[in-house]
Amino acid sequence: MFRTGIANLPLHGGKAPAWLTTRMCKLAKEIATIIINEYGINHFLTRVSDPYWFQAFGCVLGYDWHSSGVTTVVTGILKQALSPEEHGIAVCGGKGRTSRKTPMEIADVAEKFGFSDNNIQTLEYTSRMTAKVDNAAIQAGYQLYHHAFLLTENKKWAVIQQGMSAEDRTARRYHWLSENVSSFVVEPHNAIVGDAKREKALNMTAKSSEGARKASVDIAKETPNRLMRLFEAARPLEQRSLREWFPQNANQQPIVVLQMPRNANWKTLKKVYEAQPRNYEELLSVKGVGPATVRGLALVAELVYGEKPSWDDPVKYSFAYGGKDGVPFPVHRRAMDESIQLLRETVQAAKIGDKEKLRSLQRLRRFVPENANI
Repeated sequence: MFRTGIANLPLHGGKAPAWLTTRMCKLAKEIATIIINEYGINHFLTRVSDPYWFQAFGCVLGYDWHSSGVTTVVTGILKQALSPEEHGIAVCGGKGRTSRKTPMEIADVAEKFGFSDNNIQTLEYTSRMTAKVDNAAIQAGYQLYHHAFLLTENKKWAVIQQGMSAEDRTARRYHWLSENVSSFVVEPHNAIVGDAKREKALNMTAKSSEGARKASVDIAKETPNRLMRLFEAARPLEQRSLREWFPQNANQQPIVVLQMPRNANWKTLKKVYEAQPRNYEELLSVKGVGPATVRGLALVAELVYGEKPSWDDPVKYSFAYGGKDGVPFPVHRRAMDESIQLLRETVQAAKIGDKEKLRSLQRLRRFVPENANI
């Protein structure tokens, strides 16, 4: 059984110092190599798709236990440390502008792995849809700014992406794993984790939103004139009773991102009408369909047709060397360097057939207290 949840992390400024990232990259490479050599690339992909393991991994590498930078820095470090030729896995994309290069980087890596053009197109579509779902189908006030796509030589993939909330300066991380995705729009996440939960968040991926998804598709397939009338039919109700749709903050003000759009994007809705989507995934995949369109259709689906979407926000650390901000204690550089050397020697020994050293490390783990500081 895999766990699902959502992680909220405070936004921290600044960047990781070079002396730390250099060590992080070396340590990450040795840890990843051991896991891949012992258990295979699929197991490693499963590991990084677990938000708890991913968080602990960032802590072991010496990064902030509660910072939004864990996501961006750790995936960036893995992008440097992992090699398609050596490890059979690569990280595409990244933060900000780099995330826009994801399709091109996926194509480059896929060609190295010898994938067909059809495989490449499918992977590019997967990258695009995972981002669209977390940016539009789940609305809790987070705008995506980071997208990392991990791809293996056997066509397995994982996505680790993060959104930012300017309102309370927190970040939210989303984990996807190919083996656990049977539908992009029905509870597709391997995990979403954290310490803050919205009182209300539009979740069109919930199983309980199935009626709202189907109604949204039916509504979107109506002629623009008919659709305009449906939107207008919903507006009088908005003035009287829609306040119950909006979560309240301390000042009793509704969160703006969840309000009914005042003006629908009729160009986009006309495009949707012409496309005549067969299901919610096809509706969501239409270029231009964003949070406002999804929200507008969901509101009409309930107010006009009585199909309620889910408003439940789906929500659910350990250090070895310290954190860059000195929390809970400063990074122990010498201990980190010694660990890197030990792991590197272990990997080399395993490569020449001496797996006894690796087994001794596994046995040693049983005698180290869980709360011990290295």
